Amino acid sequence: MTTSTRTPAGELSATAARHLLLNMTPNGSLGQDGENLFVVQRGEGPYVDDADGKRYIDGLSGLYCCQLGYSYAPEFAEAADKQLRELCFSPLWSSSAHPTAIELAERLSRIAPVDVEHTFFSGGGAEAVETAWKIARRYHALRGEPGRVKAISRRGAYHGLTIGALSLTDDPGLREPYGPGAIETRFVSNTNRFGLAPEYVDDDVYTSRLLAELESAILAEGPESIAMLIAEPVQNRGGCITPPQGYWPGLRALADRYGFLLVADEVITAFGRLGEWFGGDRYGARPDIVTVAKGITAGYAPMGATLVSNGVVEVINQPGAVLNHGYTFAGHPLSAAIALRSLEIMERDRILENVRGLQDHLATRMASLGDLRIVGDVRGAGFFYACELVGDLDGGGFSDKARADLIVDLIPRRLREAGLLARVYNRSAPLVQIAPPLISDRHLLDRIADILAETLAEASARL
Repeated sequence: MTTSTRTPAGELSATAARHLLLNMTPNGSLGQDGENLFVVQRGEGPYVDDADGKRYIDGLSGLYCCQLGYSYAPEFAEAADKQLRELCFSPLWSSSAHPTAIELAERLSRIAPVDVEHTFFSGGGAEAVETAWKIARRYHALRGEPGRVKAISRRGAYHGLTIGALSLTDDPGLREPYGPGAIETRFVSNTNRFGLAPEYVDDDVYTSRLLAELESAILAEGPESIAMLIAEPVQNRGGCITPPQGYWPGLRALADRYGFLLVADEVITAFGRLGEWFGGDRYGARPDIVTVAKGITAGYAPMGATLVSNGVVEVINQPGAVLNHGYTFAGHPLSAAIALRSLEIMERDRILENVRGLQDHLATRMASLGDLRIVGDVRGAGFFYACELVGDLDGGGFSDKARADLIVDLIPRRLREAGLLARVYNRSAPLVQIAPPLISDRHLLDRIADILAETLAEASARL
Protein backbone atom coordinates (compact mmCIF):
# COMPACT_ATOMS: atom_id res chain seq x y z
CA MET A 1 0.00 0.00 0.00
CA THR A 2 1.36 3.39 -1.01
CA THR A 3 1.46 6.02 1.71
CA SER A 4 -0.09 9.30 0.59
CA THR A 5 2.24 12.29 0.54
CA ARG A 6 -0.64 14.75 0.30
CA THR A 7 -0.38 17.58 2.83
CA PRO A 8 -3.23 18.22 5.25
CA ALA A 9 -4.08 21.35 3.25
CA GLY A 10 -4.26 19.30 0.08
CA GLU A 11 -6.47 16.72 1.71
CA LEU A 12 -8.87 19.42 2.86
CA SER A 13 -8.98 20.98 -0.60
CA ALA A 14 -9.59 17.67 -2.32
CA THR A 15 -12.36 16.74 0.11
CA ALA A 16 -13.99 20.11 -0.45
CA ALA A 17 -13.89 19.65 -4.22
CA ARG A 18 -15.67 16.31 -3.84
CA HIS A 19 -18.31 17.31 -1.31
CA LEU A 20 -18.63 21.05 -0.59
CA LEU A 21 -20.64 23.57 -2.60
CA LEU A 22 -19.40 27.10 -1.92
CA ASN A 23 -21.46 30.27 -1.90
CA MET A 24 -21.26 32.64 -4.90
CA THR A 25 -18.55 30.49 -6.50
CA PRO A 26 -18.03 28.76 -9.85
CA ASN A 27 -17.55 25.50 -7.99
CA GLY A 28 -16.47 23.67 -11.12
CA SER A 29 -13.38 25.89 -11.33
CA LEU A 30 -11.96 24.64 -8.02
CA GLY A 31 -10.23 21.75 -9.81
CA GLN A 32 -10.59 18.05 -9.25
CA ASP A 33 -8.35 18.19 -6.18
CA GLY A 34 -9.47 21.64 -5.07
CA GLU A 35 -6.13 23.13 -6.03
CA ASN A 36 -7.75 26.57 -6.50
CA LEU A 37 -9.42 26.57 -3.07
CA PHE A 38 -8.18 28.87 -0.30
CA VAL A 39 -8.63 27.17 3.08
CA VAL A 40 -8.57 29.28 6.25
CA GLN A 41 -7.74 27.15 9.28
CA ARG A 42 -7.30 29.44 12.30
CA GLY A 43 -7.48 33.04 13.44
CA GLU A 44 -5.73 35.22 16.00
CA GLY A 45 -6.29 38.91 16.62
CA PRO A 46 -6.81 40.60 13.23
CA TYR A 47 -5.06 37.74 11.40
CA VAL A 48 -6.02 34.40 9.87
CA ASP A 49 -3.78 31.49 8.90
CA ASP A 50 -4.36 29.27 5.90
CA ALA A 51 -4.13 25.48 6.01
CA ASP A 52 -0.43 25.69 5.12
CA GLY A 53 0.26 27.99 8.05
CA LYS A 54 0.72 31.27 6.15
CA ARG A 55 -0.60 34.31 8.03
CA TYR A 56 -2.74 37.08 6.51
CA ILE A 57 -4.23 40.35 7.68
CA ASP A 58 -7.97 39.80 7.53
CA GLY A 59 -8.69 43.02 5.69
CA LEU A 60 -12.35 42.13 5.17
CA SER A 61 -13.25 40.95 8.70
CA GLY A 62 -14.28 37.58 7.33
CA LEU A 63 -17.20 38.92 5.32
CA TYR A 64 -17.77 42.12 7.34
CA CYS A 65 -18.56 39.93 10.35
CA CYS A 66 -15.53 39.64 12.62
CA GLN A 67 -15.60 43.09 14.22
CA LEU A 68 -13.52 41.88 17.17
CA GLY A 69 -11.05 39.74 15.28
CA TYR A 70 -10.27 36.23 16.47
CA SER A 71 -8.82 36.36 19.97
CA TYR A 72 -11.95 36.67 22.10
CA ALA A 73 -12.79 32.98 21.74
CA PRO A 74 -12.32 32.16 25.46
CA GLU A 75 -14.88 34.77 26.49
CA PHE A 76 -17.37 33.67 23.85
CA ALA A 77 -16.78 30.02 24.76
CA GLU A 78 -17.58 30.87 28.39
CA ALA A 79 -20.82 32.58 27.36
CA ALA A 80 -21.73 29.68 25.08
CA ASP A 81 -20.97 27.07 27.75
CA LYS A 82 -23.10 28.86 30.32
CA GLN A 83 -26.01 29.18 27.91
CA LEU A 84 -25.88 25.62 26.60
CA ARG A 85 -25.76 24.19 30.09
CA GLU A 86 -28.83 26.22 31.02
CA LEU A 87 -30.91 26.01 27.82
CA CYS A 88 -29.73 24.76 24.44
CA PHE A 89 -32.83 25.65 22.44
CA SER A 90 -36.28 27.14 22.73
CA PRO A 91 -38.19 28.79 19.88
CA LEU A 92 -39.64 32.29 19.81
CA TRP A 93 -42.92 30.83 18.65
CA SER A 94 -46.57 30.73 19.65
CA SER A 95 -46.43 32.91 22.78
CA SER A 96 -43.13 31.37 23.91
CA ALA A 97 -39.76 33.05 24.52
CA HIS A 98 -36.59 32.56 26.50
CA PRO A 99 -34.61 34.94 28.76
CA THR A 100 -31.54 35.42 26.57
CA ALA A 101 -33.51 36.64 23.54
CA ILE A 102 -35.57 38.91 25.78
CA GLU A 103 -32.42 40.39 27.30
CA LEU A 104 -30.84 40.91 23.88
CA ALA A 105 -33.95 42.61 22.49
CA GLU A 106 -33.94 45.00 25.43
CA ARG A 107 -30.22 45.65 25.01
CA LEU A 108 -30.63 46.44 21.32
CA SER A 109 -33.44 48.88 22.09
CA ARG A 110 -30.99 50.95 24.15
CA ILE A 111 -28.53 51.46 21.28
CA ALA A 112 -30.91 51.45 18.30
CA PRO A 113 -31.95 54.57 16.41
CA VAL A 114 -34.58 56.85 17.93
CA ASP A 115 -37.99 55.18 18.48
CA VAL A 116 -36.74 51.76 17.27
CA GLU A 117 -37.37 49.57 20.32
CA HIS A 118 -38.59 46.15 19.10
CA THR A 119 -36.66 43.23 17.58
CA PHE A 120 -37.64 40.28 15.40
CA PHE A 121 -34.78 37.77 15.27
CA SER A 122 -33.68 35.66 12.31
CA GLY A 123 -30.73 33.62 11.12
CA GLY A 124 -28.95 36.18 8.96
CA GLY A 125 -29.13 39.31 6.87
CA ALA A 126 -31.28 38.09 3.99
CA GLU A 127 -33.85 36.73 6.44
CA ALA A 128 -33.81 40.08 8.24
CA VAL A 129 -34.60 41.82 4.94
CA GLU A 130 -37.39 39.36 4.13
CA THR A 131 -38.81 40.09 7.58
CA ALA A 132 -38.69 43.83 6.93
CA TRP A 133 -40.70 43.34 3.75
CA LYS A 134 -43.32 41.18 5.44
CA ILE A 135 -43.68 43.61 8.34
CA ALA A 136 -44.08 46.50 5.91
CA ARG A 137 -46.79 44.65 3.97
CA ARG A 138 -48.59 43.67 7.16
CA TYR A 139 -48.38 47.22 8.50
CA HIS A 140 -50.00 48.74 5.43
CA ALA A 141 -52.68 46.05 5.17
CA LEU A 142 -53.68 46.57 8.80
CA ARG A 143 -53.92 50.30 8.13
CA GLY A 144 -56.35 49.66 5.29
CA GLU A 145 -53.85 50.05 2.43
CA PRO A 146 -53.36 46.53 1.04
CA GLY A 147 -52.44 48.01 -2.34
CA ARG A 148 -48.99 48.99 -1.11
CA VAL A 149 -47.19 46.06 -2.75
CA LYS A 150 -44.09 47.68 -4.29
CA ALA A 151 -40.63 48.44 -3.00
CA ILE A 152 -38.04 51.02 -3.96
CA SER A 153 -34.36 50.09 -3.91
CA ARG A 154 -31.20 51.63 -5.32
CA ARG A 155 -29.26 50.59 -8.38
CA GLY A 156 -26.28 48.41 -7.64
CA ALA A 157 -27.46 47.59 -4.12
CA TYR A 158 -27.32 44.11 -2.63
CA HIS A 159 -29.76 43.05 0.06
CA GLY A 160 -29.41 39.25 0.14
CA LEU A 161 -29.92 36.16 -1.98
CA THR A 162 -33.18 34.66 -0.73
CA ILE A 163 -35.86 35.04 -3.38
CA GLY A 164 -37.57 38.00 -1.70
CA ALA A 165 -34.38 39.86 -0.81
CA LEU A 166 -33.03 39.17 -4.30
CA SER A 167 -35.98 41.10 -5.72
CA LEU A 168 -34.47 44.23 -4.16
CA THR A 169 -31.22 43.76 -6.13
CA ASP A 170 -30.96 44.79 -9.80
CA ASP A 171 -27.97 42.66 -10.80
CA PRO A 172 -29.17 40.53 -13.74
CA GLY A 173 -26.42 38.00 -13.12
CA LEU A 174 -27.91 37.27 -9.71
CA ARG A 175 -31.59 37.58 -10.64
CA GLU A 176 -32.07 36.11 -14.09
CA PRO A 177 -31.24 32.47 -13.26
CA TYR A 178 -34.24 32.42 -10.91
CA GLY A 179 -36.91 34.17 -12.95
CA PRO A 180 -39.05 37.18 -12.07
CA GLY A 181 -38.60 38.77 -8.66
CA ALA A 182 -41.10 38.05 -5.91
CA ILE A 183 -41.43 41.75 -5.08
CA GLU A 184 -42.17 44.44 -7.67
CA THR A 185 -39.30 46.87 -7.19
CA ARG A 186 -38.48 50.24 -8.72
CA PHE A 187 -34.77 51.09 -8.80
CA VAL A 188 -33.41 54.61 -8.41
CA SER A 189 -29.91 56.06 -8.40
CA ASN A 190 -27.51 55.29 -5.61
CA THR A 191 -25.30 58.06 -4.19
CA ASN A 192 -22.10 57.41 -6.15
CA ARG A 193 -20.75 60.71 -7.48
CA PHE A 194 -17.78 59.25 -9.36
CA GLY A 195 -17.91 60.28 -12.99
CA LEU A 196 -20.71 62.81 -12.54
CA ALA A 197 -20.58 66.48 -13.52
CA PRO A 198 -18.49 68.75 -11.24
CA GLU A 199 -21.51 70.58 -9.82
CA TYR A 200 -22.51 67.44 -7.95
CA VAL A 201 -19.54 67.81 -5.63
CA ASP A 202 -21.83 70.22 -3.78
CA ASP A 203 -23.89 68.21 -1.27
CA ASP A 204 -26.97 70.40 -1.54
CA VAL A 205 -27.02 70.19 -5.34
CA TYR A 206 -26.48 66.43 -5.37
CA THR A 207 -28.99 65.69 -2.62
CA SER A 208 -31.61 67.78 -4.43
CA ARG A 209 -31.02 65.84 -7.64
CA LEU A 210 -31.28 62.45 -5.93
CA LEU A 211 -34.41 63.30 -3.98
CA ALA A 212 -36.08 64.83 -7.04
CA GLU A 213 -35.41 61.64 -9.00
CA LEU A 214 -36.78 59.55 -6.16
CA GLU A 215 -39.92 61.64 -5.85
CA SER A 216 -40.52 61.38 -9.59
CA ALA A 217 -40.24 57.58 -9.34
CA ILE A 218 -42.70 57.53 -6.44
CA LEU A 219 -45.22 59.59 -8.38
CA ALA A 220 -44.75 57.49 -11.51
CA GLU A 221 -45.40 54.24 -9.64
CA GLY A 222 -48.23 55.73 -7.60
CA PRO A 223 -47.49 56.68 -3.98
CA GLU A 224 -50.39 54.53 -2.81
CA SER A 225 -48.59 51.44 -4.20
CA ILE A 226 -45.26 51.87 -2.38
CA ALA A 227 -44.77 49.81 0.78
CA MET A 228 -41.16 50.62 1.61
CA LEU A 229 -37.83 52.03 0.48
CA ILE A 230 -34.69 50.16 1.46
CA ALA A 231 -31.15 51.58 1.44
CA GLU A 232 -27.81 51.07 3.16
CA PRO A 233 -26.29 54.04 5.03
CA VAL A 234 -23.10 53.31 3.07
CA GLN A 235 -23.80 51.08 0.08
CA ASN A 236 -21.46 48.10 0.02
CA ARG A 237 -21.90 46.90 -3.53
CA GLY A 238 -20.40 49.35 -5.95
CA GLY A 239 -17.73 50.19 -3.42
CA CYS A 240 -18.49 51.84 -0.07
CA ILE A 241 -20.75 54.52 -1.54
CA THR A 242 -21.39 57.28 1.01
CA PRO A 243 -24.43 59.59 0.96
CA PRO A 244 -24.30 63.38 0.59
CA GLN A 245 -25.31 65.56 3.52
CA GLY A 246 -29.07 65.83 3.85
CA TYR A 247 -29.82 62.67 1.88
CA TRP A 248 -31.15 60.52 4.73
CA PRO A 249 -33.26 63.32 6.27
CA GLY A 250 -34.63 63.80 2.75
CA LEU A 251 -35.57 60.11 2.53
CA ARG A 252 -37.37 60.47 5.87
CA ALA A 253 -39.32 63.48 4.59
CA LEU A 254 -40.44 61.66 1.44
CA ALA A 255 -41.44 58.56 3.42
CA ASP A 256 -43.58 60.73 5.68
CA ARG A 257 -45.08 62.66 2.77
CA TYR A 258 -46.08 59.60 0.77
CA GLY A 259 -46.77 57.10 3.56
CA PHE A 260 -44.26 54.33 2.89
CA LEU A 261 -41.81 52.87 5.40
CA LEU A 262 -38.09 53.68 5.39
CA VAL A 263 -35.80 50.66 5.90
CA ALA A 264 -32.10 51.04 6.71
CA ASP A 265 -30.20 47.92 5.72
CA GLU A 266 -27.40 47.90 8.31
CA VAL A 267 -26.33 44.29 7.87
CA ILE A 268 -22.80 45.56 7.21
CA THR A 269 -22.76 49.08 8.65
CA ALA A 270 -24.10 48.40 12.16
CA PHE A 271 -22.08 47.57 15.27
CA GLY A 272 -19.13 49.87 14.80
CA ARG A 273 -18.15 49.54 11.16
CA LEU A 274 -18.64 53.31 10.69
CA GLY A 275 -17.70 54.24 14.25
CA GLU A 276 -21.28 54.19 15.55
CA TRP A 277 -23.54 51.45 16.84
CA PHE A 278 -25.65 52.07 13.74
CA GLY A 279 -24.12 53.61 10.65
CA GLY A 280 -27.26 55.56 9.84
CA ASP A 281 -26.73 57.64 12.97
CA ARG A 282 -23.71 59.14 11.24
CA TYR A 283 -25.92 60.51 8.47
CA GLY A 284 -29.04 61.58 10.34
CA ALA A 285 -31.08 58.53 9.38
CA ARG A 286 -34.42 58.04 11.14
CA PRO A 287 -35.69 54.72 9.75
CA ASP A 288 -38.88 52.84 10.58
CA ILE A 289 -37.11 49.49 10.31
CA VAL A 290 -33.44 48.48 10.56
CA THR A 291 -32.01 45.17 9.37
CA VAL A 292 -28.82 43.81 10.98
CA ALA A 293 -26.69 40.65 11.06
CA LYS A 294 -22.93 39.97 10.66
CA GLY A 295 -21.38 42.17 13.37
CA ILE A 296 -24.17 41.56 15.89
CA THR A 297 -22.27 38.45 17.04
CA ALA A 298 -18.81 39.52 15.78
CA GLY A 299 -18.90 36.42 13.59
CA TYR A 300 -18.85 34.00 16.54
CA ALA A 301 -22.36 32.67 15.76
CA PRO A 302 -25.00 33.20 13.07
CA MET A 303 -27.76 35.71 13.76
CA GLY A 304 -29.87 38.35 12.05
CA ALA A 305 -32.43 40.78 13.39
CA THR A 306 -35.05 43.23 12.18
CA LEU A 307 -35.45 46.21 14.48
CA VAL A 308 -38.83 47.90 14.29
CA SER A 309 -40.07 51.32 15.37
CA ASN A 310 -42.76 51.94 17.95
CA GLY A 311 -45.09 53.42 15.34
CA VAL A 312 -45.00 50.29 13.20
CA VAL A 313 -45.35 47.96 16.18
CA GLU A 314 -48.41 49.82 17.43
CA VAL A 315 -50.13 48.83 14.17
CA ILE A 316 -48.96 45.23 13.77
CA ASN A 317 -49.63 44.53 17.48
CA GLN A 318 -53.18 45.84 17.47
CA PRO A 319 -55.77 43.51 19.06
CA GLY A 320 -56.53 40.51 16.87
CA ALA A 321 -53.58 41.04 14.51
CA VAL A 322 -51.20 38.13 13.89
CA LEU A 323 -47.72 38.41 12.42
CA ASN A 324 -47.74 35.22 10.36
CA HIS A 325 -44.02 34.95 9.93
CA GLY A 326 -41.15 33.20 11.68
CA TYR A 327 -37.97 31.12 11.60
CA THR A 328 -37.30 28.01 13.66
CA PHE A 329 -33.90 29.17 14.88
CA ALA A 330 -34.78 32.86 15.30
CA GLY A 331 -33.20 34.22 18.47
CA HIS A 332 -31.45 30.92 19.17
CA PRO A 333 -30.25 30.95 22.80
CA LEU A 334 -26.64 30.30 21.82
CA SER A 335 -26.54 33.09 19.23
CA ALA A 336 -28.32 35.48 21.58
CA ALA A 337 -25.80 34.77 24.34
CA ILE A 338 -22.94 35.36 21.90
CA ALA A 339 -24.49 38.64 20.75
CA LEU A 340 -24.89 39.86 24.31
CA ARG A 341 -21.26 39.06 25.07
CA SER A 342 -20.15 40.81 21.88
CA LEU A 343 -21.99 44.01 22.83
CA GLU A 344 -20.50 43.78 26.30
CA ILE A 345 -16.97 43.45 24.93
CA MET A 346 -17.44 46.29 22.49
CA GLU A 347 -18.45 48.62 25.32
CA ARG A 348 -15.84 47.40 27.79
CA ASP A 349 -12.94 47.55 25.33
CA ARG A 350 -14.09 50.83 23.76
CA ILE A 351 -14.25 49.43 20.25
CA LEU A 352 -16.30 52.31 18.84
CA GLU A 353 -13.80 54.76 20.30
CA ASN A 354 -10.99 52.88 18.54
CA VAL A 355 -12.69 53.34 15.17
CA ARG A 356 -13.47 56.98 15.86
CA GLY A 357 -9.91 57.66 16.94
CA LEU A 358 -8.33 56.07 13.85
CA GLN A 359 -10.86 56.72 11.11
CA ASP A 360 -9.32 60.04 10.05
CA HIS A 361 -5.89 58.44 9.78
CA LEU A 362 -7.28 55.61 7.66
CA ALA A 363 -9.15 58.13 5.51
CA THR A 364 -5.91 60.03 4.87
CA ARG A 365 -3.96 56.88 4.00
CA MET A 366 -6.69 55.66 1.67
CA ALA A 367 -7.09 59.07 -0.01
CA SER A 368 -3.39 59.02 -0.90
CA LEU A 369 -4.05 56.02 -3.15
CA GLY A 370 -5.98 58.33 -5.43
CA ASP A 371 -2.64 59.61 -6.77
CA LEU A 372 -2.06 56.28 -8.50
CA ARG A 373 -2.94 56.08 -12.18
CA ILE A 374 -5.16 53.04 -11.79
CA VAL A 375 -7.24 54.52 -8.95
CA GLY A 376 -10.14 56.63 -10.17
CA ASP A 377 -11.88 57.17 -6.86
CA VAL A 378 -11.45 56.40 -3.17
CA ARG A 379 -14.53 56.42 -0.95
CA GLY A 380 -15.80 55.12 2.35
CA ALA A 381 -16.09 55.92 6.05
CA GLY A 382 -15.02 54.47 9.38
CA PHE A 383 -13.22 51.18 8.77
CA PHE A 384 -14.92 50.63 5.40
CA TYR A 385 -13.21 51.76 2.17
CA ALA A 386 -13.00 51.03 -1.54
CA CYS A 387 -10.85 52.10 -4.47
CA GLU A 388 -12.62 52.17 -7.82
CA LEU A 389 -10.14 51.28 -10.52
CA VAL A 390 -9.82 52.81 -13.98
CA GLY A 391 -8.10 51.26 -16.92
CA ASP A 392 -6.39 51.54 -20.25
CA LEU A 393 -9.34 52.63 -22.39
CA ASP A 394 -10.78 56.08 -23.00
CA GLY A 395 -13.44 56.69 -20.37
CA GLY A 396 -11.60 54.68 -17.75
CA GLY A 397 -12.62 51.18 -18.77
CA PHE A 398 -10.40 48.12 -19.03
CA SER A 399 -9.71 46.17 -22.18
CA ASP A 400 -10.45 42.47 -21.86
CA LYS A 401 -6.72 41.78 -21.68
CA ALA A 402 -6.04 44.40 -18.99
CA ARG A 403 -9.01 43.22 -16.95
CA ALA A 404 -7.82 39.62 -17.09
CA ASP A 405 -4.20 40.52 -16.39
CA LEU A 406 -4.77 43.04 -13.61
CA ILE A 407 -8.20 42.63 -11.98
CA VAL A 408 -8.51 38.87 -12.29
CA ASP A 409 -4.87 37.92 -11.80
CA LEU A 410 -2.25 40.43 -10.67
CA ILE A 411 -4.03 42.49 -8.00
CA PRO A 412 -5.67 39.65 -6.03
CA ARG A 413 -2.53 37.53 -6.35
CA ARG A 414 -0.18 40.25 -5.18
CA LEU A 415 -2.42 41.21 -2.26
CA ARG A 416 -2.50 37.63 -1.05
CA GLU A 417 1.23 37.17 -1.59
CA ALA A 418 1.78 40.26 0.57
CA GLY A 419 -0.42 38.77 3.28
CA LEU A 420 -3.61 40.84 2.90
CA LEU A 421 -7.11 39.49 2.39
CA ALA A 422 -9.18 42.14 0.64
CA ARG A 423 -12.06 42.08 -1.81
CA VAL A 424 -11.30 42.56 -5.50
CA TYR A 425 -14.43 42.97 -7.61
CA ASN A 426 -14.43 42.09 -11.27
CA ARG A 427 -17.94 43.12 -12.19
CA SER A 428 -19.38 46.33 -13.64
CA ALA A 429 -17.03 48.52 -11.57
CA PRO A 430 -13.60 47.08 -10.78
CA LEU A 431 -12.94 47.67 -7.08
CA VAL A 432 -10.59 46.85 -4.25
CA GLN A 433 -12.33 46.98 -0.88
CA ILE A 434 -11.25 46.71 2.74
CA ALA A 435 -13.18 46.40 6.00
CA PRO A 436 -10.60 45.53 8.67
CA PRO A 437 -11.50 44.29 12.17
CA LEU A 438 -12.48 47.12 14.48
CA ILE A 439 -9.68 46.18 16.88
CA SER A 440 -7.07 47.19 14.29
CA ASP A 441 -4.44 49.63 15.50
CA ARG A 442 -2.65 52.40 13.59
CA HIS A 443 0.28 50.17 12.66
CA LEU A 444 -1.99 47.52 11.13
CA LEU A 445 -4.00 50.11 9.18
CA ASP A 446 -0.75 51.53 7.84
CA ARG A 447 0.36 48.06 6.79
CA ILE A 448 -2.92 47.53 4.93
CA ALA A 449 -2.53 50.87 3.17
CA ASP A 450 1.09 50.12 2.31
CA ILE A 451 0.20 46.77 0.73
CA LEU A 452 -2.58 48.38 -1.27
CA ALA A 453 -0.24 51.13 -2.44
CA GLU A 454 2.50 48.70 -3.49
CA THR A 455 0.07 46.44 -5.32
CA LEU A 456 -1.83 49.19 -7.11
CA ALA A 457 1.39 50.96 -8.05
CA GLU A 458 2.57 47.79 -9.79
CA ALA A 459 -0.79 47.49 -11.54
CA SER A 460 -0.60 51.15 -12.59
CA ALA A 461 2.82 50.60 -14.15
CA ARG A 462 1.36 47.84 -16.35
CA LEU A 463 -1.44 49.93 -17.85
